[in-house]
Amino acid sequence: MLSFYKSLYLNRRLFICIFGLVMLFIVSFAISWMFIITKLLFIVFLILILIDIVMLYNKNTKGIFGTRICPEKFSNGDENEINIYIENQYNFNCKLKIIDETPFQFQFRKASFRIPIASGDKTKINYHLRPTMRGEYMFGALNIYATGIIGLVSRRFVYDEKKIVPVYPSYLQMRKYELLAISNRLNEYGIKKLRKIGQSIEFEQIKNYVAGDDFRTINWKASSRRNELMVNHYSDEKSQQVYSIIDKGRLMKMPFEGLSLLDYAINTSLVISNIAIKKDDKAGLITFNKNVESFVKADKKSIQMYKIQEALYNQKTTFQESDFEKMSINVRNRLSQRSLLIVYTNFESVLSMRRQQDYLASLTKNHVVVVVFFENTEVKKIYESESKTLEDVYIRTIADKFVLEKKQIVKELKQRGIYSILTSPKNLTVNTINKYLEFKSKGII
Repeated sequence: MLSFYKSLYLNRRLFICIFGLVMLFIVSFAISWMFIITKLLFIVFLILILIDIVMLYNKNTKGIFGTRICPEKFSNGDENEINIYIENQYNFNCKLKIIDETPFQFQFRKASFRIPIASGDKTKINYHLRPTMRGEYMFGALNIYATGIIGLVSRRFVYDEKKIVPVYPSYLQMRKYELLAISNRLNEYGIKKLRKIGQSIEFEQIKNYVAGDDFRTINWKASSRRNELMVNHYSDEKSQQVYSIIDKGRLMKMPFEGLSLLDYAINTSLVISNIAIKKDDKAGLITFNKNVESFVKADKKSIQMYKIQEALYNQKTTFQESDFEKMSINVRNRLSQRSLLIVYTNFESVLSMRRQQDYLASLTKNHVVVVVFFENTEVKKIYESESKTLEDVYIRTIADKFVLEKKQIVKELKQRGIYSILTSPKNLTVNTINKYLEFKSKGII
């Protein structure tokens, strides 16, 4: 009985009818003959309510069935599709009001839908959610309010209560670039891969000599047998180590379009690791703050991406200053093989970069180091805007100073033999892929 009362809801139409009957009873005090008509209308009203309830709570029908269909995990920073499947098992047409209780982190108030549905019909509703933080998100109940033909009362059906969905780094973005890598279409997003003769000792095949081939690779024995010049071709070195090194200090807490810089770095690390493995390189991961907190040794086994994804899932920024010295010592001690080190950090001034450049430069002796840091897009907007007042001139001049400082950082890093990528957070993934493909094409790694 308690469940009956909890699921029964009174509609607006019922209250309008009650208001109309009350007004008729008031009028019947002045016009006596209307009292009998009003009483009859009241009895009919009660009968209609009873019929409406009996139809909605008929034990011979299952009523309305519904379920929420969503991914086992959400992709951070991407639009994730949520589907609601509805089936009308009544023998009459219904009007439905559907309210999905989304996780509080979204503050999403639009997951409410009103639809008509015919008897025996099935339908699907979809909407999208974009998480901006990693972690666990809990859905509440899927509430379906069914209104019958009469429409005086509604019955509530509750499904899928308390479902937890974890939010992982952007695996949708990873899959997108994975498909491009498999189909050799990465040049649509990066640079065109150059054809070159490998200089490693791994022999590939013997080919006819053509103009431009290195004469030192001529195979004299094969040439004498064929009576024409033949050259040895060697394959490029593969299985190079690519490490994503992520700074988790306070500067990586800065937000951009809902995501922190750390989340952008994490999403890009996942993509670049996956592409490196698809290109027969080994991918690894290092995260650091005051100390080196996570270390995933570079590998190209099928389980490697799972290890990297799980390691990235639990990363959080702190408000401490990161220790680049400890990071560089740790890297030198752990990595004996020459590797590509992609360091995701942020420098807001030349002075802050100079404090760390010695530690980064020490890594260039044995590794290829690429420092990735971010443009301040708000400052850049001010710099590119038109000055209309004297105050605008002053503000634009200050913005100009910050923009030039970022360019100065790139210049000074280059002087120390450190490659760099200055990018907006939005273009981080594409620019990092560009740099990786550039290094592969030039044989730097």
